[in-house]
Amino acid sequence: MKKILTILLLFSLVAVHADNKSKIDRHALVTRNIPVVTRLDTLSSLSVGNGRFAFTADVTGLQSFPEQYKNGVCLGTQSEWGWHSFPNSEGYEFSEVLKPFDFGHHSSRELYACQFREKGRQRDASDYFRSNPHRLHLGIVGFDFQSLRRGITPSDIRDIHQTLDIWNGELNSHFSVDGQYYAVHTVCSPTRDMISCSVTYKPSFSGVTAPHAPVSLRLPYPTGGHVDDGCDWQKPGLHTSAFVAEGRHHAVIRHTLDNYTYYIIVRWQQDASLCPSAPHTYTLRPASDNLDFSVEFCQNLPATPCDEKDIRATSYSVVRSASSAHWHDFWTSGAAVDFSHCRDARARELERRVVLSQYLLAIQCAGSMPPQETGLTMNSWFGKFHLEMILWHQAWMPLWGHPEMLARTLGWYATVEPVARGIARRQGFDGIRWMKMTDPSGNEAPSNVGSFLIWQQPHLIYLAELVYRATGDTTFLRQYHPLVESTAAFMYSFANYDKKRRRYILRGNIPAQESLKASVTLNSPFELSQWHTTMSMAQQWNERLGLPRVKSWDRLIDRLSVLAFNSDSLYLAAESATDTYTNVKATSDHPALLGALGFFPDSRLINRSVMEKTLNWIAGNWNWPTSWGWDFPMTAMTATRLLQPEKAVDALLMDVQKNTYLPNGHNYQDKRLRLYLPGNGGLLSAVALMCAGWDGCTRRNPGFPDDGNWDVRWEGLQPLP
Repeated sequence: MKKILTILLLFSLVAVHADNKSKIDRHALVTRNIPVVTRLDTLSSLSVGNGRFAFTADVTGLQSFPEQYKNGVCLGTQSEWGWHSFPNSEGYEFSEVLKPFDFGHHSSRELYACQFREKGRQRDASDYFRSNPHRLHLGIVGFDFQSLRRGITPSDIRDIHQTLDIWNGELNSHFSVDGQYYAVHTVCSPTRDMISCSVTYKPSFSGVTAPHAPVSLRLPYPTGGHVDDGCDWQKPGLHTSAFVAEGRHHAVIRHTLDNYTYYIIVRWQQDASLCPSAPHTYTLRPASDNLDFSVEFCQNLPATPCDEKDIRATSYSVVRSASSAHWHDFWTSGAAVDFSHCRDARARELERRVVLSQYLLAIQCAGSMPPQETGLTMNSWFGKFHLEMILWHQAWMPLWGHPEMLARTLGWYATVEPVARGIARRQGFDGIRWMKMTDPSGNEAPSNVGSFLIWQQPHLIYLAELVYRATGDTTFLRQYHPLVESTAAFMYSFANYDKKRRRYILRGNIPAQESLKASVTLNSPFELSQWHTTMSMAQQWNERLGLPRVKSWDRLIDRLSVLAFNSDSLYLAAESATDTYTNVKATSDHPALLGALGFFPDSRLINRSVMEKTLNWIAGNWNWPTSWGWDFPMTAMTATRLLQPEKAVDALLMDVQKNTYLPNGHNYQDKRLRLYLPGNGGLLSAVALMCAGWDGCTRRNPGFPDDGNWDVRWEGLQPLP
């Protein structure tokens, strides 16, 4: 796949260079957008990671003040494998949270996993399955400044200068405490769940000796909280930790929480000592002015974790070299967009957002299962992932020349296919119904909203199509065809045929605009467009493999309902939502009706003049503060397809709180949700469309105004369908 990608990228670069005269200087592009921190700001914490594991640090380059950052961008240490469940002491069964509904499909008893509000066993059971399993914070690695002097606070950290060198994947931190200067360099292994650090201690005045703050490893118990840092420090008796191996330059710690166990391997190069200093706390004390150490988190204990060769291989210099090679490959093998030739004052900020979004998503959303909305930084929705968000998290990857990153995640769908097939079967449908809020096992989280969504269903087809388009890999085509076919089988089964009006309809679901109710919603536009586009893609997959088109699917494609609009020629949030423009609830939350054209191409379902008028109304009248981070790129994508580039840029850079991008690149939403990676991913997909366009588009940079102010230059982007 990588070889095919390289060939395609070279062809793309040749075409673009002919137009733009010169190749983009990737190093200059990336390094001019490196984050710099000069004061303690709990919303400016910085991360290193490899897509499956991430470590977020404060201004010390480690996690020295996790309590102070608890309500900011949390200091997380998370992996894709670290999950825990509280004991099911009451013996809850998942069948206890199932509730029957009749939405007029094939069964009068469709069973959905629901939350229950009234006190009793059903509510307790739904609460249990909603919060279990939850993602673990694997451990805090930070300086123990309290061992120097009681009462040291973050305000005692002086002379702060911290940079995140995203070109090499290295966090460089410089500061002073009580007359001692610290230089801390932190990197993450590209292949292991491990950070390696170099710490240099230097007195602020020549000849003055100051004590060195040791490094401590603290192991928390999980909170099981809805949105938090996942650390409960008040229950030391509910978990155990102990050395299982020790040596001159290493120690292995086993951490057991109820029935879950993982391991932490600490290695160091110079003379130092690691000893227990408090319950679930281990302190590494340096014997000199330099400390080179690594901390690795392991789901299972390796056979030979700490021989001499391995200790050398985990040193800072070796891991730093591997990290640098990994990130050089990432930045040079994928696409690039250069805004430095633009005259519009907003272009500089847009470039910063684009570059940092690539880094953040690459370190937190490129594992073997879908990411949670806050990645590997902190827990949201108990650390679980939402399958409707994978489109926003990861569709950009093949568009930006990294299809292998998305392909890695798509493999998870095959592992949970039996669970998804069981959901469809218990509700009376064919094929497989993909869950919404879930975990590595694929089990549903009970919800009175999530269980009724359907817009996660077509994502598997759409995302697989993007990978295939980027690679042309026929092995991938054959491998994923059974999942594509079964996904489409459910979609056909879910649609109802309206004999009176000779059309197919979608009902009995909560649409992407979640303020609408499943019991009354009919034909929401985003979902109609999804169904039409991805059912057509499923037929293409059959044809590519020499298989016949499914006749019943063609009937659905030909007769699917068009999008409904009112007497003012404005699209409705659903055919049933006739009060869309008079009810403030209907003009709040996601303006999902715009999403019918954006990721998805123009079709017979859409009247362009009506969509243009709808876009204009929404741009000026929507209740934008209630929207979410991906709504702004979604609006920009619709404007781009309608060839309204000024509106596309305005949407992408709208001055609204939930469209805020912090100094570290994170998309801030509110005090509860301080980072939101679907916004970052949506931004990258929107920019790909705004630059490279879509199949059949002949306009260069269709999403940017051709007024001399937006000379946007790019390489390697793929057009959208």
